[in-house]
Amino acid sequence: MLQKRPQSSQEEFIDTSYFIYCLEAVDDVEIETEVITEVQKDLAQLTMQFGIASIYKTCDTIEGLEASLMALVSEDHNFKDYEIIYFMIAGEANNICINDYYYSLQEIAELFEGRLQGKILHFSNAKTLDLDEEEAQYFLDITGAKAVSGYGNPFNGITSSQLDKAFFNLFKEDENMLDVVEELHQKYYTACKLLDFRMYY
Repeated sequence: MLQKRPQSSQEEFIDTSYFIYCLEAVDDVEIETEVITEVQKDLAQLTMQFGIASIYKTCDTIEGLEASLMALVSEDHNFKDYEIIYFMIAGEANNICINDYYYSLQEIAELFEGRLQGKILHFSNAKTLDLDEEEAQYFLDITGAKAVSGYGNPFNGITSSQLDKAFFNLFKEDENMLDVVEELHQKYYTACKLLDFRMYY
């Protein structure tokens, strides 16, 4: 499912090293644990299989989400290297859920007004993504993001992690967003249909 918007010169990729920035919502970021989460295992596989580096952060409040992304934007001089911001956060349709509090994507857009220029925000199927044209356009216009992608079907015991990794790897190989989406559907048609992969741009 594609929702189109006009292209602009700001949406050109810069040819740099390739990174994924992953942000996972957890119950409590203060709890020390030596257990590696499934997400971290998937990111390690992403590096081993495809040579794609990643930065992994957790948050347990909306303030933590904001602080993590603001630090990335304002302090990381390699911010341009992160083409995709990968969210492992529950929610549905037009909201996310952090510790039982729900926030609309409109609220998220206003938190990061103009700060996500040229980025692709990708949600795992821990959250369903279902935006109408107006909601999608508002989010993209306010944040400056290049696209928002994710899945229309709920988790139901089937994780999107394998398709997520394939998606990220295709972006490493080809910087044309629409070509990547077309190739993803060609190579992983069944998974794309099962999970209802969609991108708003």
